[in-house]
Amino acid sequence: MDSYSQVIYDAVEAAKKSVVKIERLVSLNNKKTVKGSGSGFFFSSDGYLFTNSHVVHDAPELRVVLYDGSRHVAALAGEDPDTDLAILKIHDAVDFQAAQLGDIRDVKIGQLVIAIGNPLGFQHTVTAGVISALGRTLHSQSGKTIDNIIQTDAALNPGNSGGPLIDYRGYVIGVNTATIAGAQGLCFAISINTAKDIAEELIRYGKVKRAYLGLILQQIELVPRLREIHQLKNKTALFISGVEENSPAARAGILEGDIIISFNDQAILTSDELFRMLKKDRIGSFQYLGIIRNNRKIELRVTPAERRA
Repeated sequence: MDSYSQVIYDAVEAAKKSVVKIERLVSLNNKKTVKGSGSGFFFSSDGYLFTNSHVVHDAPELRVVLYDGSRHVAALAGEDPDTDLAILKIHDAVDFQAAQLGDIRDVKIGQLVIAIGNPLGFQHTVTAGVISALGRTLHSQSGKTIDNIIQTDAALNPGNSGGPLIDYRGYVIGVNTATIAGAQGLCFAISINTAKDIAEELIRYGKVKRAYLGLILQQIELVPRLREIHQLKNKTALFISGVEENSPAARAGILEGDIIISFNDQAILTSDELFRMLKKDRIGSFQYLGIIRNNRKIELRVTPAERRA
């Protein structure tokens, strides 16, 4: 086996037993029938697993098919449509392994990634590609924006949703979530760092309460000249490619084309860092955004609002 194939094989071997098929069950003529399916993966030894909210939302009953083919009833522990994430819990499964979770801060554009899932019902399908971009913003099915999205050209199809995007070690770096209809090589995954933060809230409270600004963001690299002029430690920052109407950001005077470099005097390198700072205790209180606009550094005061379901 060549070295490239060996890397993919080893990564899949490390992660495959954590990946499951999720089936939505409905009752027809007093018989349970599968109507729709997706993917998911275990992330804890006590039976919690990640999937997408759109895979499980409003499902009358959920069943999970493990790697060994065994089937188990799953309970919804909580979901967050705004990030398209959901947590399921299985009580009676024994023969599975929890996936190793990585860190998006260690991920680089161009590195090898692998997706495992159940596209169109074909269980445990493997595809490979590279990280095409980091820090993307994507609209969820609830209409809200999801920050710190990973873009990859690893092929995803209906049924891949909720499965893991793994690195060369088999560590999960993202939760596969979407493709662009009619496009090729434009596939997206939710950052595992975002997923970990959401999981903590869902397991504890069953829902997520958060502040929001109303920005469409893209992570960019700051050119050395700009860093030198403004004496910035940031190597990356957040380019604002859109501002929602009547949002806290719009009311604060934030404009499309601005670059966010700090939040309350803390350097911001990724949208995931900004996301983590927008906790529920920030709602309704003044916060300060450091901005570069037309090569000038300014500070704007913004009051985050509660993101409504």
